[in-house]
Amino acid sequence: MILPGFVYFVIFKYLPMGGLIISFQDYQPYMGIGGSPWVGFKHFIRLFTEPTFLMLLRNTLILFALNLVIFFPLPIILSLMLNEVRNKMFKNVVQTIIYIPHFLSWVIIVSITYVFMNVDGGVLNEAIAALGGRKISFLTSPEWLRAVYIAQIIWKELGWSTIIYLAAITVVDTQLYEAAEMDGAGRLRKTWHVTLPAIRPVIITLLILKIGHTLDLGFEHMYLLINSLNREVGEIFDTYIYTAGLKNGQLSFSTTVGLFKGLVGLILVMLSNKLAKKMGEDGVY
Repeated sequence: MILPGFVYFVIFKYLPMGGLIISFQDYQPYMGIGGSPWVGFKHFIRLFTEPTFLMLLRNTLILFALNLVIFFPLPIILSLMLNEVRNKMFKNVVQTIIYIPHFLSWVIIVSITYVFMNVDGGVLNEAIAALGGRKISFLTSPEWLRAVYIAQIIWKELGWSTIIYLAAITVVDTQLYEAAEMDGAGRLRKTWHVTLPAIRPVIITLLILKIGHTLDLGFEHMYLLINSLNREVGEIFDTYIYTAGLKNGQLSFSTTVGLFKGLVGLILVMLSNKLAKKMGEDGVY
């Protein structure tokens, strides 16, 4: 049972790490890794000294912070709410409905958003105009890009993210609820004093893993949202790697950016895991 997962990680995660060596070369495909000239930390110096670095870092950190502060608690809250639903049929219907967006690609999600928010004929803008308001350029305005980005993540991943929390809730000892009820605790107090402490290790573990993706927000979603009008607040490391590596052919430089992202993620996971252990939690390892 372990073999398929082990083979997957070896082929797609560990073997490609050998290609990171080109971040210290001026890699030329026709010369190969063995024949490309070594340049040391040239690409790292370029990365940290380019004016775009601060823009990329700022945009990435702001989007991650919004993701962490706004999105991360929502699956926990929704899981606690679903746990209080006593009608199993209603609960199953709700879970099915909120799971569906996860299986839609970002292309479909962004396309649906376009239909709703487009200035010309968008459902939302037409409703605003019908109420006497002024149409808003949700998809091209820099002020609205981050709000649209987070709203799409919530719509797509909120339901699916509840699965782990609901699974953790199901293994909570029912005797704890009975004892709390005998002490006069209502539903809210049982949730606060029994359910939340019971699933706290799961929350801490997922939070640590989330922090490891601070600079890794994903390419496809943001690439579909940014355009020439909102690129200043939407360009992140993932889209920049695509532009520099595939569009401009700067393979060594784009690999350097990817290596920087990976190292930052590794350091953050180690630091957050150490902090969790100091606070008495189990951590990831």
